Amino acid sequence: MITFDRVSVVYDGADEPVLRDVNLVVDEGELCLVVGHTGVGKSTLLGAVNGLVPHFTGGTLYGAVTVDGRDTADHPPRELADVVGVVGQDPLDGFVTDTVEEELAYAMEQLAVPPAVMRKRVEETLDLLGLADLRHRALHELSGGQQQRVAIGSVLTAHPRVLVLDEPTSALDPTAAEEVLAAVTRLVHDLGVTVLLAEHRLERVVQYADRVIHLPGDGRVVSGPPSEIFTASSIAPPIVELGRAAGWSPLPLSVRDARRAARPLRTALEDTAPPPVRPEPDAPEAEVLRARGITVAYRGVPAVRAVDLGLRAGEITALMGRNGSGKSSLLWALQGSGPRTSGTVRVGRNGAGEPGPAKGGDPKSLSAAEARRLVGLVPQTPTDLLYLESVEQELDRADTESATGTGVTGPSARAILDRLAPGIDRATHPRDLSEGQKLALVLAIQLTAAPRVLLLDEPTRGLDYRAKTQLIAMVDELAAEGRSVVISTHDVEFAARAADRVVVLAEGDVVADGPTTEVIVASPVFAPQVAKILSPLPYLTVDQVRAVLPGTEADA
Repeated sequence: MITFDRVSVVYDGADEPVLRDVNLVVDEGELCLVVGHTGVGKSTLLGAVNGLVPHFTGGTLYGAVTVDGRDTADHPPRELADVVGVVGQDPLDGFVTDTVEEELAYAMEQLAVPPAVMRKRVEETLDLLGLADLRHRALHELSGGQQQRVAIGSVLTAHPRVLVLDEPTSALDPTAAEEVLAAVTRLVHDLGVTVLLAEHRLERVVQYADRVIHLPGDGRVVSGPPSEIFTASSIAPPIVELGRAAGWSPLPLSVRDARRAARPLRTALEDTAPPPVRPEPDAPEAEVLRARGITVAYRGVPAVRAVDLGLRAGEITALMGRNGSGKSSLLWALQGSGPRTSGTVRVGRNGAGEPGPAKGGDPKSLSAAEARRLVGLVPQTPTDLLYLESVEQELDRADTESATGTGVTGPSARAILDRLAPGIDRATHPRDLSEGQKLALVLAIQLTAAPRVLLLDEPTRGLDYRAKTQLIAMVDELAAEGRSVVISTHDVEFAARAADRVVVLAEGDVVADGPTTEVIVASPVFAPQVAKILSPLPYLTVDQVRAVLPGTEADA
């Protein structure tokens, strides 16, 4: 179905090809998982399948890529649209209509599908992806996860023979991700659709893969069965890391298989208490934010319902819940620039002698400059805050705005960025940075105002495991400085490693609030892989197991 014959791709100005002499054959009805660290060429590999590379990305393609007998060098994407369906990382970039139903029908209209067939396929897709209740909703009103499902559905209605998915579950909660992946698997098994899927959250998808295509980072592509590739790959999900640490062979790829293999390991660990994932504070820190009765409604429909929340200095809180549960609405209400139907927020001001919220202010009632000194927010798409032509211009603007009207000077944005992500060239355009570098740049801009509370909305989208580890180091440092950090996330593995506390929202209500271990281990949805495999033992991460397992501590 897909053939790469000695394919190399070289972009203008690059010293080395991003893909080098790639020979690859993908058969009909295969689900291939494309893995590798950020920047190694996964998107280039996927783009070559439907002709985006090189027709729209520039650069030079050597060799030949054929899809269902068509050479992509001779057929631009519009001439492959009936064969290849593509869903990119950001669903908003691909939307061309206004409502869910219209978007699902659009691709079929371009392919001249008969109206009766169109109606049937739209209904099937609405049910397949759980979108029936949203059919008349405007696309811009949907949550990030709902938009992701619509983007996938808009491709599925055309019934392509090849489906290319670039991080399809990055904005989805665990349950929604399982539903989407189950739907994709049905397409593979029942209809013979060929799927190429790139995903950083490997723990979600590895069990569905027939084959893994690994990009080590030197331009090569290594392909083979998942258990074989992950034996020595530089990137692997927690279930594989645990298998490596325990010496299991073959490596299990599903929780069911891992639990069977883990019986001796659970016995060996049952008398040993796991070390804490994060250091426990010597004494409770002062409360820096107190929210009471926060209610947010859109056109009379409540998104957040009378939420009370207190945040303490030095604490990292994970805000979790299914798509549409009100997480983003709550963050924007706390920050002050989002709608708030009722309720109050009080934040302690910076400076000695003002430790508590009683002497603070409500960001909503303050000027934008003063509010930034109380609460900073990084949105789901960090580039929404980047609009200048270079990193240096963005940093200079941040320094100017932070000093305007306050007379307060602190670390410069450049100094903060060098601490979070050293080595970024000042002349680089912000949109040419990697996802992790963009996040670091926006964090530096927000931290220039020295807020006591920092809110991060889905910061792990587009980040691989290595970048997530760097993000954890960043937020650890911020917490050590006495800030309170709240991270809205669907990434249960990240929450298990990063958070002291987990708050779970459902339909705008707080349904759980407590220490990370207590909240996520008790939840079959939000529990990380290690917790599921070693249950009822209270382990959350592979590092905890390595720390107590004989012979593995040195490898941690």
